[in-house]
Amino acid sequence: MSFPPMLADPAMPLFSLGVIGIIVWHLIPQARANERMLVELVFFGAMTLALIHAHLAPLSYADGGARDVNALLLTSAKILWWVHLAWAIIGIVRLYLIVNGKPREARLVQDLIVGVVYLGMGLSVLAFVFGVPIGTLVATSGVVAIILGLALQNTLSDVFSGIALTLGRPYALGDWIDLSDGTEGRVVESTWRSTHILTAESNIAVLPNSVLAKLVLKNVNRPSETHRMSVIVRIAPTRMPSVVCDVMKVVLSNSSTALKEPAPLVSLKTLDAVALEVELQFWVAGISHRIAAKNEILDLVYRHCKSYGLLLATPSNALVAIRDLPTEESAEPLPVTPLQLIKAVPIFQSLDLDEKKALAEAVIVREFSSGEVIARRDQPAANLTIVRSGIISMRRDHEELGRLAPGDCYGGTGLIADVEDACTLEAVENVVVYEIKQQALAALLAERPILTRTLTSALPRRWQPSPSSTAETTSDARGSRVLLTAIHSIFRG
Repeated sequence: MSFPPMLADPAMPLFSLGVIGIIVWHLIPQARANERMLVELVFFGAMTLALIHAHLAPLSYADGGARDVNALLLTSAKILWWVHLAWAIIGIVRLYLIVNGKPREARLVQDLIVGVVYLGMGLSVLAFVFGVPIGTLVATSGVVAIILGLALQNTLSDVFSGIALTLGRPYALGDWIDLSDGTEGRVVESTWRSTHILTAESNIAVLPNSVLAKLVLKNVNRPSETHRMSVIVRIAPTRMPSVVCDVMKVVLSNSSTALKEPAPLVSLKTLDAVALEVELQFWVAGISHRIAAKNEILDLVYRHCKSYGLLLATPSNALVAIRDLPTEESAEPLPVTPLQLIKAVPIFQSLDLDEKKALAEAVIVREFSSGEVIARRDQPAANLTIVRSGIISMRRDHEELGRLAPGDCYGGTGLIADVEDACTLEAVENVVVYEIKQQALAALLAERPILTRTLTSALPRRWQPSPSSTAETTSDARGSRVLLTAIHSIFRG
């Protein structure tokens, strides 16, 4: 049995394998990069065996002068062999980059190597398949490259700046960066030409890489995600600076968002006849905690200044006569009576004056020294209690859930609080509290049922997870985002 001349040609198996390999390669989804690479290696190996069996030399040019169908088939088979060789090399490079686990470099190096491989394949096809003189072509392309380089100067500057930023690794996807031009945000994408930054206003700022490379860049996420903050407070100089410093230390120790390690610091900045300027320095678990931490610190400064009798100073740009400045005598704070404290606590704002006076008359003043247990979990406080001064630590199973500051409430078990939610209360500093007798509170709650819900929602207000656990959660979430982004960047395209 005889075959048609074209089917009997030794280049036919090589051509068939090349075409079938391309079809199978495109049928496999792009997300299954490993399977595509294995299929490509198998078909390239089979084509190489077929090429050796047919005694064909892909690395040498042989012009037989024939222009028939068989010559065209041989040329196509050689081109397919070079294409599969390029794809096999690219697949091996991708596998190597995945194993190394460097997503940013993986994308950059992959693009560079892919470009070099395709360029080498094109030149090899021209030289070994069509017999084009590569030396003359390279010389001509050099002139063209100079012309294109001058025309694309800005674009090439962005590209090479992107390469430098990628290899230098000043940031990674998901990092929060702060630039010297005032731009700050989280890096969400880095391309050859530009870097995309998600700002705090939920906008995308696109910076050309050449511009970004010239700016001073501060990576807030390195060496860790902890972020240092500072709050400036101006206190009227009616007390000794050491007393003010101690009160500010109490403020920082009362904070639930400020980290305990590194330890917060209090720095006395300036002192004059108008004000003592104090800087509170503390660290938070992440950049996203800045607003909540600042709000809490300012709230605690106000509470403890009221509790310890410190006055806030007038603004530095305000015009105040010397005779109007407070002195130690004129700044002597009035004693905070139970009625005044009940008026100041927000949860009692809906009560009229007579109801507030009735609660104030049922108040018992109690004092606790530092380290003393105020209430145990198995013996929760029965009376609703308002913190007059000091700090109270709320603990459960040796874990601190939060801290109570002046103006916070606790207790009321059996009326407004569940026994299951009780915890051990311990005085961190010397504490003074006002206890409202249960009988007076029960009579008021009977007349004002809505007050029960208000008190119930207010009692656990400061029961928050510790900053360390929040930092771990943030770090885990960021790690997951970076991992997903890395996988997507490697297998994309």
